[in-house]
Amino acid sequence: MPDFMDRMLTVVDASLRVVSGSARASRPVPLPASVREAADTLPEDQRELSGALMRVNHVGEVCAQALYQAQALTARSDTLRRQMNAAAREEIDHLAWTEQRLRELGARPSLLNPLWYAGAFAIGLAAGRAGDRWSLGFVVETERQVEEHLAGHLERLPAQDTVSRAIVARMKDEEAQHARHAQAAGAADLPAPLRWAMRGAAKVMTTTAHRI
Repeated sequence: MPDFMDRMLTVVDASLRVVSGSARASRPVPLPASVREAADTLPEDQRELSGALMRVNHVGEVCAQALYQAQALTARSDTLRRQMNAAAREEIDHLAWTEQRLRELGARPSLLNPLWYAGAFAIGLAAGRAGDRWSLGFVVETERQVEEHLAGHLERLPAQDTVSRAIVARMKDEEAQHARHAQAAGAADLPAPLRWAMRGAAKVMTTTAHRI
């Protein structure tokens, strides 16, 4: 019980940091500061588009923190718990990078971030309680869909916005790596209806976050 309470306190602390927008990256943004300064001369219409797309990506990272925290909390093996926590730490960099980029673009985070976090946490709890193999399978499918989503954003981001593009490209590579690690750890294949439901829920979230 003390160990579980310690994990719960860790989750509460992480949740407050995520929702309050106070994430701190352990690695620098993929592009050096000098390059960022040179690239930040976007026309207004391109700046607005980049801001909307990076807001969606920021929401994705808010949800990723909720999912990994919940799945680590409910993991049945210490090995899986460590894997989930390691992925969450790497995703914190993604969260901090997108937060910083939103500020640079003069854009705001989604007003619904607390709601996105709570919903994703509930889904993560359900995935974790289904068992470790199913929890890993959920990671694989989630990260595959995120990788596909980020690839779409690379096609839509203005070519001149090299800063946002560098962040999204790094995130895309690391999301694919998380999926490979989960697959190698023994992930179960999720049923097609569940994969479709996840895709539908993601569509609702990205469409809403683009504006709100």
